[in-house]
Amino acid sequence: MPEFSTPFSVKHSDRKLTNEELIRAIKYSIAAEYEASQIYEQLAESTDYQNAKIVLQEVSDDEKVHVGCFKKLLDILYPEGKEFEKQGEEEISVLLNQKTSS
Repeated sequence: MPEFSTPFSVKHSDRKLTNEELIRAIKYSIAAEYEASQIYEQLAESTDYQNAKIVLQEVSDDEKVHVGCFKKLLDILYPEGKEFEKQGEEEISVLLNQKTSS
């Protein structure tokens, strides 16, 4: 998760990221966007103040759009990742077919 304890935790580096470091950072960003969305949804569900609910849900939805942006970028930078996702989808399909046919 993000470290906000020091303003230097995300300071500019003297070198460029390697492709592997960038891929890792994008994966981290996806997780951070999902977490932010969840926080805003929980806040919206935890108040009766209608204006806050509207704003928090809108911001939560924006974070989900960011997830899509980062996932598309990840697909471009790390196309082999799609193969792992496809493998997982196939495993779940087999599992669910076994459960529904028994």
